[in-house]
Formats: sequence, structure tokens, C-alpha cells
Amino acid sequence: MQLKKLKTNFLGRNIIYYKEIDSTQCEIWRLIKNRNILNGTLVISEIQTKGKGTHGRIWHTDEKGDIAFSFFVQMDCNITKLEGITIEIAKIINEIIEEQYNIKLEIKEPNDIVYRNKKIGGILTETKIISENVKYLVVGIGINTRKQNFSKDIENVATSIRKEFNIDIDTEEFISEFCNKFECMIIQRQSN
Repeated sequence: MQLKKLKTNFLGRNIIYYKEIDSTQCEIWRLIKNRNILNGTLVISEIQTKGKGTHGRIWHTDEKGDIAFSFFVQMDCNITKLEGITIEIAKIINEIIEEQYNIKLEIKEPNDIVYRNKKIGGILTETKIISENVKYLVVGIGINTRKQNFSKDIENVATSIRKEFNIDIDTEEFISEFCNKFECMIIQRQSN
């Protein structure tokens, strides 16, 4: 996968793509453990068998076409510089979807993207902190863009963009624009 509309200096310049993986978030942590990861690396997968949600929940990415990716950013800043980062990420996601598709989604704090109280996306933000300094940031993003079939346990609380709006989101375009906006925001936060 190549992100043609990428305007970043580092985010998304190194992409690891899978047709299927247990979890993009877990893969980033494995790469960190093996000291085999570049700043700005994205791990993208069409299907996740054990996608990682908050509080140990599973994020279901079992149909092709949904958005599932995680990324790694090296940092060296006080933890206070990252306050509210998950909400900022949610705002970026909603902004892109509204700008490109004229769809207005909502944020359910702390980390959900929803439409009419049904979850469309989620964000998992994890960090490595040493003495109150953030050394790196690992963020996972899952968005139900095309999913049609939801299991009984989540069918009343989850939905997708295609199901609600009958629109297909261009995954590569979305991820490119996300990287462009997120990189600007994270650089600004570290420099303030």
C-alpha cells in the first residue's frame, strides 16, 4: 500500500501492510520490543483477528474494507503535552470525514466515534513514559467503514459508514489525510 497524497516528513513514510494480522497495535509493540521500528511507522491490515480495544476489549475488523491501522511516533516531551490527545485524534477523524464526505459524526469521550449513539470507530492511545517524559506514542485506529454484519452482542451498539450513509470511504485517501493532519498537530504540541 502506498499513500499517494502523503505530505508528511515522517508519519506514514514507512508502511507495513498485512492482509490479515492479530492486531496492528500488538504488531507495533512487537516491533518496538525487537528494536525494529522507524519513527512514523504505520501498520495497516485489512483484517484483524484480535484487534485491540480499550479495557482489554476486542475491536472487530473481520470484513475487508474497514480501516484498521496503528502508528508509532518517537517523542521526548513531558506527559502534559499529550493531555487530551485522544480527543484531538477523534476531532481529526471527524474533520476528514466531514470535509471529504459531508458526514457529521460525534465523539463519545474518551475515545469513540459515534453516529446516533452507535459506535463507528475507536482510538487506542498508548505511551512509553520514563520519569514523566513520553518516549513514544502508539496509536491504534479502527473505523467501521464498510462492515455490514455485526454479531448479536454488538449489533445494537455498533454500525458502519456504509450501513448508515451508503458511501464508501477511500482508505488510502483517509489514512494519508489523517497522517498529514496528525503530524502537524503533534509537532505543534511538542514545540509549545
